[in-house]
Amino acid sequence: MTPSIFKSYDIRGLSPEEIDVPVAKRLGETLASIYKPKHVLVGHDMRTTSPELETALIEGFTSMGVSVTRIGLCSTPMFYFAVGEGNGKYDLGVMVTASHNPAKYNGFKLVKGDCQPIGQGSGMEEIRELACSDKALTSPSSSRTESYAVRDLAAEQVALDPNVRERYLNHIFKLANISSDIPSWSMAIDAGNGMNGCILPEFVKRLPSLTVHPLYWELDGSFPNHEANPLNLETLHDVQNLVKEKNCAFGVAFDGDGDRIGFIDEEGTPIPGDILTALFGQELLRERGSGRVLYDLRSSWSVPETIEKSGGEAGMCRVGHAHIKRQMRAEKAIFAGELSMHFYFADLWFAESSDYALLLMIKLLAREQKPLSHLWKPLQKYFHSGEINFHVKDQKTILKSLEGYYAKQATDISTLDGLRYEFRDAKNPTQDWWFNVRASNTEPVLRLNLEAKSLEQMEKRKQEVTKMISGSSEDNA
Repeated sequence: MTPSIFKSYDIRGLSPEEIDVPVAKRLGETLASIYKPKHVLVGHDMRTTSPELETALIEGFTSMGVSVTRIGLCSTPMFYFAVGEGNGKYDLGVMVTASHNPAKYNGFKLVKGDCQPIGQGSGMEEIRELACSDKALTSPSSSRTESYAVRDLAAEQVALDPNVRERYLNHIFKLANISSDIPSWSMAIDAGNGMNGCILPEFVKRLPSLTVHPLYWELDGSFPNHEANPLNLETLHDVQNLVKEKNCAFGVAFDGDGDRIGFIDEEGTPIPGDILTALFGQELLRERGSGRVLYDLRSSWSVPETIEKSGGEAGMCRVGHAHIKRQMRAEKAIFAGELSMHFYFADLWFAESSDYALLLMIKLLAREQKPLSHLWKPLQKYFHSGEINFHVKDQKTILKSLEGYYAKQATDISTLDGLRYEFRDAKNPTQDWWFNVRASNTEPVLRLNLEAKSLEQMEKRKQEVTKMISGSSEDNA
């Protein structure tokens, strides 16, 4: 087994080159040996190798005397829901998926029985060490596998537990509490041939006043139309064109396993993930009156400003779902959002739900009765560089160089995730700016995000910081 498949937040690699049937079986045995679960829940996405990996994973568990419940084909939010609603029934959950990665990849997402993720710093190191060792893992205990029924969905044979899907939809629609008098809009929804294609037909039936223009709802693990990754703007061209062609109120794009969602306004413009965090936080606070909302440290200053104006308490968090979910629980946050368009809800076991995020957007637009562009563009008050990646030889040396140059000038310093320096000028606030440089957990890359209150200052400071990093980097993109 290749140690490099064990990432910060999940297990992921080329399949079958790095992740194959023996690897999946060994993983099941390893998890059973470490956590000694009595009952495990397993689901999988539509990738071509997912069914055989799921079968092997289950064989690994059952060989160690573990009872397994299979829910078959499901999105990652459905998987989280199934684990969470078990309320302690399951000791572990494993989702076979490689999320938005290209078709040649596959992997596993791991959670404990309360839906807390297993990642770096919360068990992944021990799993890697044992899984990659030569230690034999066997148990004579008896085992049992419980398999849910399958049913035909929209002329496609989809191995899916309809009861989990129905309960999941019931739960998020109840949470959203959408009024029955939704305007007769049209919207475009691109599932990217990913797992939301098995949810959307039933989802839209519950919103009869809406006209939905579907794109790529057929499950296809080869991703024949485009990569299912709403963060990659090139993948949004089809849904952008459809929004404009059909005069839609907005458009939506999901990633492969359904835990991320991107939005396009009526003009065909993609909305940044941090601005969506502000919009959703604002909407949830409007209902609750107060609460703590977390935003990742790459986000615009506009996000905490919006949260606080809405009566909430804003808190900065690290990048990555394992870190965020842990912090949400510790700080009792009601919601968190990332630049990467992961949105986390306390009412859903602190897990992502792109489907619930879509319901919140529909609810927001129905109440405001304004074009989506009129709601989000006023929040984009400042000038953001976007994320810039630098391939570097020595991350530590560059970070120390930046620290030595900027630490004394900064008015606020955070080392929560890399270096984040803020520079505020009381005499001339238009010159305020900040930057964050953080190391990738998986490759020799430094990632820069920078924002300023004026375009001129943003360009100037971006060039300045880029020059300092590039002095020791191989290239940037």
